Amino acid sequence: MGMPDNVSPLWIENQYQLWKENPEALSDEWRAFFTGFDLGLAPRGESGGAPCTVEELMKHSGVQSLIYRYRDIGHLLACTDPLSPCKLEHPHLALSAFELDTSDLDTSFHTRRFTKSPVTLREVVQVMRSTYCGSTGVEFMHLQSPEERQWLIDQMEPTCNRGEFEGDRRLTILKKLKEAALFERVLQKKFPGQTRFSLEGGDVLIPMLDAAIKKAASLGVTDVVLGMPHRGRLNVLCNIFGMPYENMFAEFADNSEFGVVGEGDVKYHKGYSADFTVAGDRSIHLTMASNPSHLEAIDPVVEGKARARQDRLGSDGETRVLPLLIHGDAAFSGQGVVAETLNLSQLTGYRTGGTLHVVLNNQIGFTTLPADARSTCYATDAAKMVNAPVFHVYGDDPEAVIHATELALAFRDRYHRDVVVEVICYRRFGHNEGDEPYFTQPLMYQQIKLRPQLHELYQSELIAEGEDPESLKGIEAEVAEELRLASERESVPRESAFLARWSGMKPAIPRESVKTSVGDDVIQALAEKISVTPQGFNPHPKVAALLQKRREAVQKGGPLDWGNAETLAYATLLNQGVSVRISGQDVRRGTFSHRHAALFDQVTGDPFYPLSTAATGEAAFCAFDSMLAEFSVLGFEYGYSLESPDSLVVWEAQYGDFVNGAEVIIDQFITSGEAKWERSSGLVLMLPHGYEGQGAEHSSARIERFLALSAAGNLQVVYPSTPAQLFHVLRRQIVQSFRKPLILFTPKSLLRHPSCVSKVEDLTGGQFREVIAEPPQQGNVRQVLICTGKIYYDLADRIARDQIQGTALVRIEQLYPLGVDQLRNELQRYPNDVPFSWVQEEPHNMGAWRFMRPVLTDILGHVPRYVGRPEAAAPASGSHRLDRVEQERIVSEALGI
Repeated sequence: MGMPDNVSPLWIENQYQLWKENPEALSDEWRAFFTGFDLGLAPRGESGGAPCTVEELMKHSGVQSLIYRYRDIGHLLACTDPLSPCKLEHPHLALSAFELDTSDLDTSFHTRRFTKSPVTLREVVQVMRSTYCGSTGVEFMHLQSPEERQWLIDQMEPTCNRGEFEGDRRLTILKKLKEAALFERVLQKKFPGQTRFSLEGGDVLIPMLDAAIKKAASLGVTDVVLGMPHRGRLNVLCNIFGMPYENMFAEFADNSEFGVVGEGDVKYHKGYSADFTVAGDRSIHLTMASNPSHLEAIDPVVEGKARARQDRLGSDGETRVLPLLIHGDAAFSGQGVVAETLNLSQLTGYRTGGTLHVVLNNQIGFTTLPADARSTCYATDAAKMVNAPVFHVYGDDPEAVIHATELALAFRDRYHRDVVVEVICYRRFGHNEGDEPYFTQPLMYQQIKLRPQLHELYQSELIAEGEDPESLKGIEAEVAEELRLASERESVPRESAFLARWSGMKPAIPRESVKTSVGDDVIQALAEKISVTPQGFNPHPKVAALLQKRREAVQKGGPLDWGNAETLAYATLLNQGVSVRISGQDVRRGTFSHRHAALFDQVTGDPFYPLSTAATGEAAFCAFDSMLAEFSVLGFEYGYSLESPDSLVVWEAQYGDFVNGAEVIIDQFITSGEAKWERSSGLVLMLPHGYEGQGAEHSSARIERFLALSAAGNLQVVYPSTPAQLFHVLRRQIVQSFRKPLILFTPKSLLRHPSCVSKVEDLTGGQFREVIAEPPQQGNVRQVLICTGKIYYDLADRIARDQIQGTALVRIEQLYPLGVDQLRNELQRYPNDVPFSWVQEEPHNMGAWRFMRPVLTDILGHVPRYVGRPEAAAPASGSHRLDRVEQERIVSEALGI
């Protein structure tokens, strides 16, 4: 029973008398309380003594409440802001708030779950203030697990939340602070005015990361995958990742041309990797992911990269691979992908065993102050939704920062949960080196101007504690000399991105012809294997019938529908030792109930994955229904694909229309990552597309957008029209010797269309066809209709129904890279004087028309006729009836009816 804060001793006394006279008049809780109270009135054992009074009991209760409240809100009194004077009191933490006063300070009280008992109130207050109101404020009482809360209490209160820093360790901290400061000073001197997004004001990040890596290694971490925005990135690259200073200087001088691949990117977006030996003989690999200016977009990408590495390592993967994300305060509170990524942290398909989040809070977002940037008390409040403990630390106290970081890592190691360390610091100069902060924050920057740099403050502290000033000056001289020598050295050639698991791959324009067919005996055996459920398993009767129908279709040589061919594609890859991962909303069943990758026992609810039985070697089949988000989940799968060139990684949108919720990932990573950063991805995007009268948000995957983003062989954009085409293009994604993202526009109504089927021989003897030509079955050609995707079936069905003669149909299955020579060969088979038309169901300003028009004009020598919907602001009509009328018009107009 929690004791209300406003309960007075007189009220308690009255309730006690009422309980004595009529116990039933009180609640069960109060009856239990007074029963215990009466026991307490008995003599105090062998030592004797007078019984406790109600007032004394209330003081004992007050002390316990004081302890709880310091743990709960002590952070509000913590001294964590270098730019603000420390608060000395808080009304909710005053002794009077607990009906205590200074006369009680030397009284001993019995306490529960405290460092000792009995203990004087003076000692309690001293421990509480030192632990929770010093350079570190801690939010942890929101954690739902009592064990986790108590573990943190046991780590913090006995030491008053301070670590032990002596001798060489303090000198190491000072050296890292010198490296951080002098690096920025040299860049400003050598390249004045060039944008570098200086770390100055947040210099503590360098010794913090140095300590974090060493601590992580001591806990068994062998891989750290780091994501961070541009502020301080160059400093981290050189002083943590060991990028040679001379290479950074060459980047600034813009004479590092030997290392530029593709279009390149600005230096504060680029990634890096390095190997180190730390903590004696422990090896650790560091990876910094390349990041665009969309500050937090890297978060799910890092999580995906980390999860892929963990999956590869097996059962101890979560312990060995640490995701580490560095955020700015404005971005952490302002960008929704942060909350999305946090929400992924404990989901089965996406968890990574806990992420260390470092929020470098420089108290400003470009020119925007916190009061205008967030509605929460702290920039980190979003993290509390996943029960992450949060450490708020004074940024000019490097020892406090490092202690909090090491404690956070120990928590992550023990409980496999996210944890946040917010370093409250400042930005010494403007947003970039050409920015004037006095325009908008004159008072803040007047304070900052007068504040000494952290390496100077820490050096003064060490001298005051007895360190030799001359030896400390020697540390600075050593760092300065290394920077001077580096400026005289030539830059070091960087390694290719195609190493390790990528060593068998090559950057290429996707024009490779590969064999994707599979032997009939393999198809038959796999179809049999994946149709069998375990003994005692109780599938849904309709799903059981579907499995039987699929098996029989394979045995008879066809017809194979879309779901059957897709499943066989996965099965054949798994049988070859290739892992398959498919993720997205409702992917296990499929939005349109066509896949059924997971079967559920109708009695126990337990899942069974038939495709898992097809896997050989270390291959695994994983299908994960994702949370209701596109941005973070697609970013996660992109990151996963970067680490898994030998696996098929698929993300499927619930409807293709919803992919625009992840446009940042598409624009900044999927379509341009290889050109900017030399990072290839074989990620497959499955985007259901087709006009079936379901309105503007359930019709279009925006073919036009992906084609507008296609250039220099960066993508494969495919709109397959048959199950066999899907089978081959999925297998091609693994068989070919390079990796490019595959954008697949997939069907909805065609999933069960009687004509949208294939034969087993199409899987065993064919390959993916970029262009499919279908001449008239009889008679002369009177017109040629060129199209892509579902509209083909509308045209073919009408031709068959009305027995229309003389119409040739040409399907373009791969829109990019377009097989121009194949298309030219097919079209030149027909007479020049017959009309050629491009037919699509999308509006004139959407679909593939504007992409195809110049190509077709060049091949034909004239602009082909356009048949489709007129220009529109929305992709489709909201009226099912009008949509069907328009679809009918398109087909009739195309066929000249």
